[in-house]
Amino acid sequence: MARFDEVKATFWGEGLYGVQSPLTDAVVQDAERRLGVRLPAALLEILRVQNGGLVEDAWNAFPTDAPTSWSDNHVPFDDMRGIGRDDGQPSLLDSGYLVEEWGLPSPLVLLSGDGHCWIALDYRTCGERGEPSVTWFDVEGNSELPLAADFHTFVEHLTAAASFDDADSSRSAS
Repeated sequence: MARFDEVKATFWGEGLYGVQSPLTDAVVQDAERRLGVRLPAALLEILRVQNGGLVEDAWNAFPTDAPTSWSDNHVPFDDMRGIGRDDGQPSLLDSGYLVEEWGLPSPLVLLSGDGHCWIALDYRTCGERGEPSVTWFDVEGNSELPLAADFHTFVEHLTAAASFDDADSSRSAS
C-alpha cells in the first residue's frame, strides 16, 4: 500500500483529456454549493496538483475482494474528473445530471466512469457535510460495491491494472 503523498506526487498521467483550468478556492466553493456537499480535503489536494485528467498507469486500478462485471479482482480508475466547465471536458459538476440520467442513488459525486459503471463519492451515510465513502456502481448489473471508507484510503489502495493476472482481467474483453 502506497502513502497518500507518494500517490499524489505521481497521480496524473499524460494528456489533456479531462483536464480543467487550475483549481481555485472560488471554484471549490462554487462547486460545493452546486453539488450540495463538502468535497473531501484529500480529493482537493490532488485536484490542486492537476484539475482532472488521465490517471498515471501506476494508480489506474482499485483491488476488490469481490468480483464485479469488470474483473474478478479489481475495478478500473483510468481517469478522474476535475471541477470546471472547460471545452466540454467531463467534470464533477456533471454529477447531478448523470446520477439522474443513469438512475443512481443520491447524493453521489461521480469521480470516474462511463455510464455503465461509476466510481463515486457516496454521501448517503455521512450526509452532505460528512466524509464520503467511495463506492463502485454497476448500472447494468444493478449492483454496488463499497471500495473505501474515504477518498484518502481509496487513493492509498490504488495500484496498476497491469499488476493483475491477465486471466482475471477485464471480463468485458471476453
